[in-house]
Amino acid sequence: MTIQATDAGTQNRAPFRFSRSNFVYGRERLVQVVLLLCAMVSVFTTVGIIVVLSVQSYQFFKEVPLWKFLTDTQWTPLFSDQHFGILPLLSGTLLTSVIALSVSVPIGLVIAIYLSEYAAAPVRKVIKPFLEVLAGIPTIVYGYFALVTVTPLLQSIIPGLSGFNALSPGIVMGIMILPLVTSLSEDALRAVPNGLREGGFALGASKLQVSLSVVFPSAFSGIIASIILAFSRAIGETMIVAIAAGQMPNLTLNPLNPVATMTAYIVQVSQGDTPYGTLSYNTIFAVAITLFLFTFLLNIISFRIRKRFLAVGGD
Repeated sequence: MTIQATDAGTQNRAPFRFSRSNFVYGRERLVQVVLLLCAMVSVFTTVGIIVVLSVQSYQFFKEVPLWKFLTDTQWTPLFSDQHFGILPLLSGTLLTSVIALSVSVPIGLVIAIYLSEYAAAPVRKVIKPFLEVLAGIPTIVYGYFALVTVTPLLQSIIPGLSGFNALSPGIVMGIMILPLVTSLSEDALRAVPNGLREGGFALGASKLQVSLSVVFPSAFSGIIASIILAFSRAIGETMIVAIAAGQMPNLTLNPLNPVATMTAYIVQVSQGDTPYGTLSYNTIFAVAITLFLFTFLLNIISFRIRKRFLAVGGD
């Protein structure tokens, strides 16, 4: 009787059928998992970078006090008389980056205002590709352009200018980040509602007055965010300063002198002449985590400003 009851229950049970709805649900779940894994790649990569830099930097700071690293005015870890002050590298990095911003920001904003407020569509279609070409040029090409073209040109204008200096790579870096400033600033300007422009024209303002007094202030948060992102890009630049700046860690704010930046020093030590695991080698991780924290802070500031810009309806 038990066997018969079991057979009857089995016969009455509905067989499983692979329906189209089950297939669609399974496919959607698979896509969701794949997208989640792709999104987590950036998280895992960032965490991995932080862990590696922290562990290796800990080996350095066990031998070099943090206060000495932050306050010493000399950086000579590869010499017999070793000093580990980050200030010369930090000053060289900031000097070249400020020069780059002084070139890219005025020119980039003028171009952005022209493209957003004045340029006709055919003109915009011609200018935008040239800006994209500037963004696609390898930085090593920019570096040799600074060394063999811009530096001799500056030497003809500024007598006594050193063959390696901060001015030449700073100017060329400004040209390199020009598309970044222009593109993001133009997006911020074009996102300003047309009603504000029409209101300015209704009050009798000229196009220049509307552009500078109405549109530009309305897009100011987005423009500031683009400048900060460009500043972060300039700080992280490597090949231009490694080729044309001289790789001499001088604590100076004179753009006519040779300097060394944090990225250029990392390249110098990574060429293989310094034995792995030594204190001199571990300096690259201390410099790298300093550079990482600096750019990370700038990116956070830019994100906050951009978020504020979006919150007020700028986009």
